[in-house]
Amino acid sequence: MFLKDRAAAITGSTSGIGLAYARALAKEGAHLVINGILPADEAETLRSELANEFGVKVLFSAADMTKPEEIAGFIAQAEAEFGAVDILVNNAGIQHVAPVDEFPLAKWDQIIAINLSSAFHTTRAALPKMKAKGWGRIINTASAHAFVASPYKSAYVAAKHGIAGFTKTVALEVATKGITVNAIAPGYVWTPLVEKQIPDTMKARGLTKEQVINDVLLTAQPTKEFVTVEQVAALAVFLCTDAAKSITGTTLPMDGGWTAA
Repeated sequence: MFLKDRAAAITGSTSGIGLAYARALAKEGAHLVINGILPADEAETLRSELANEFGVKVLFSAADMTKPEEIAGFIAQAEAEFGAVDILVNNAGIQHVAPVDEFPLAKWDQIIAINLSSAFHTTRAALPKMKAKGWGRIINTASAHAFVASPYKSAYVAAKHGIAGFTKTVALEVATKGITVNAIAPGYVWTPLVEKQIPDTMKARGLTKEQVINDVLLTAQPTKEFVTVEQVAALAVFLCTDAAKSITGTTLPMDGGWTAA
């Protein structure tokens, strides 16, 4: 357990990729601060299950990733309990599918806030303690949409391109501080986020569910397979190892060959 006594704070970590990150890091001994929108009883059940399964301390934060003051509180909670956030994983994300001239203004603002701006706020808050310790790992969940675009996803594509640029910038700023900053860019992963966008895509393109899966989602991935949450989490764990300490400022595709063309 090479992350024993390290502390990981993971936004958007009550399901999907985020929960896989939490489980993979806890398996290596990291204490956790998980975050998401859950009823109090469900949040406590998940918190206690992770703590009991992996023998680590687990805190839950309901911080709203659209509110900078709550994001600051999320990092402060972790630092109060563990002294510092050693591993910061910016994973919170939402999606909306619509033509740009019909895209709801509130949805644009919400997607940019959660998918992009929240990573700025968490990073800004966590870096001082990382610098003081001389060690840190920041991992941002990007997407194949950090490299290429798809129609009807203007806010999401803009946010993921932004995450790639933000990752590069912060990596350069902390390159001599023992801190690495990278992004993982999955293709389509079967998660609640992907499943929920299928009806909107069906409506926007006039397709059946099967057509959306086969002709829209997986058509971009030469492997014709969804990426798994476990595969994404395993890459995150590797980025925390000493073997990966010279990998920084990168956005690493894990997309079944989607962006190879």
